[in-house]
Amino acid sequence: MQGQGRLRLQPQVTLPRRHALPELGVGVGLRMRHFGHVTSGAELGVDLFEILTENFLFTEGRPMAILEQVRRDHQIVMHGVSMNLGSTDPLDTDHLRRVKALADRIEAAWVGDHVCWTGVAGRNGHDLYPVPYTEEALAHMVERVKRAQGVLGRPLVLENPSTYLTFATDGMPEVEWIARLAEASDCALLLDVNNVYVTCRNHSLDPIAYLEQVPWERVVQHHLAGHTDHGTHCIDTHDGPVCDDVWALYRWVVERVGPITTIVEWDGDVPSFDVLEAEVARAKALRG
Repeated sequence: MQGQGRLRLQPQVTLPRRHALPELGVGVGLRMRHFGHVTSGAELGVDLFEILTENFLFTEGRPMAILEQVRRDHQIVMHGVSMNLGSTDPLDTDHLRRVKALADRIEAAWVGDHVCWTGVAGRNGHDLYPVPYTEEALAHMVERVKRAQGVLGRPLVLENPSTYLTFATDGMPEVEWIARLAEASDCALLLDVNNVYVTCRNHSLDPIAYLEQVPWERVVQHHLAGHTDHGTHCIDTHDGPVCDDVWALYRWVVERVGPITTIVEWDGDVPSFDVLEAEVARAKALRG
């Protein structure tokens, strides 16, 4: 792992959280393959579920019935991919109102999305595209995050990206840009540990140096996931177990700032639920 020689455990510190959002434990993404199991009455080794927001915005059928049943027993956080906060397109307030209605309906603990753009000229590219880390892009996204939070009536929880390129115009490191975005817009952050690893591998950066600059008082959630390592680069595929290097970074975080709500993501080649429970158990063991 890049910078692994610097991987050191530090005394845990207690940091005040900027937003009064609860620590909910460790959970997984709610996926269709597991609908039957999670509503069967079986004891589940997870504390909460995360939903992909867009999967539940236009349905009143079985998915919504399942979601409401799961919500009776578990807290739910919402994580979206379509707010398009970094785009130059007009902010989609109709989409934001639908997100708010769903969050209110299921009493979601919080609502999240990504530091990215997802489309332009009214077309959704169905991917999470990087933003340039410039002053102009920062001011643009700060204004849009503030407006989005105004419609939602709650702070957004925004996730750091996994990136595969940089812009010639970049004027600051990613972690500094995101920290300034959070401060200026007063949003919360989702620190994806796997994305830190993937980004740092792809750009020959030190992941510990990245983590040391995170504004931890704004972080309310973590993601853990698997990726595909091609030797020269990594791709954030979410189709396998969390690798040992990412677990090591997660342990560093826990030792540094204590337990924070954590979701294990697994979106491709989704395994049986007991495999996810084993990943959750490993995260819980590291949290103490």
